[in-house]
Parts: sequence; structure tokens; C-alpha cells
Amino acid sequence: MKVFDTPLGRMAVRATARGLTRVFLPNVGCVLCTHAEVAEALHVSAVLPEPDRAARALAARAELEILQYLAGRRRKFTVPVDLSAAPPFHGKVLRALARIPYGQTVTYGELAARAGRPHGARAVGQAMACNPVPLVVPCHRVVASGGGLGGYGGGLDLKRRLLGLEGVRFSAE
Repeated sequence: MKVFDTPLGRMAVRATARGLTRVFLPNVGCVLCTHAEVAEALHVSAVLPEPDRAARALAARAELEILQYLAGRRRKFTVPVDLSAAPPFHGKVLRALARIPYGQTVTYGELAARAGRPHGARAVGQAMACNPVPLVVPCHRVVASGGGLGGYGGGLDLKRRLLGLEGVRFSAE
């Protein structure tokens, strides 16, 4: 696991040789992780060993790309993501989500249609709540159909901030 400081606060990433498996946002738990795991990730310094050299390299690459994104110098992540642990529908949703371009938003319903379940907006919301790699797979780019922000595991202030970084503006809700 790689822990690092960002303009948002302390973050952490975890990778395997296949790709990035977790992004821990500042002050936010992860529904797929235990509280102890999150606390450990965000309250230690530097690097906790990854299983092998390839995993360490991918974690370092993820850190660099996240820092570049948050500094406004990166619009697309290229670090490979390992979604092999995701249930099949969640994986479909996350892959469709990864294709939403920087600075654009879609509604939960639109994302459901892109994932092959046109009436599955709630199921999409559940899949995104389990997104193990936020920012890299940009769940902050999905908004409510009525023009509101919708939800976000990192909180609506963080969602608004990330969208603002990408040039998308929402009024306070």
C-alpha cells in the first residue's frame, strides 16, 4: 500500500501486479474494506510493502497520476485497474464509468443504459457505492437526473470540488 499527501488530504492506493485495486480517499471509509484497513492506510507514513515489484511500481504510478490529476495536469488515468474482484454487473458499470470523459457528466440512468441495464439506475448507484478505485474510475462524474449532484462516498463537497476541477459547476444543494 502506498500512502501519500494530496491537496485533499492523505490518500492511499493499493495495487497488485495486474493493476490498481484500491484508492482510499481522505477521511472516507471504503465499503469493501474494514475500518482498521482504512485507518491503517491513512494514518501511516510512506509505504507499506506491496506483494511484489510490479505492484509497487503500479502503486507509485497511481500516486503520480492522482497527484497530476489533482494539480490539473492530467485528464485521463492510464494506470491499469484490476476489477477482477468486482461482481459481474459492478464490473460492467465500472468499465462504463471509466469511459466518461474528463469534464463531462452522465446521469445514473444514462450510465445504467451504457452498462446494459436501461432501468437499473438504483443498481448503478449501488455498484458505484462499491467503487474500489474512485477518482481513477470517476464516480464523481455521475449526477442525478433532476440536475442535482446525487450522492458520493467522499461527500458532496468533495464531489463538487472534483467536478469544479474539471470545469463542471453545480450550485449548492
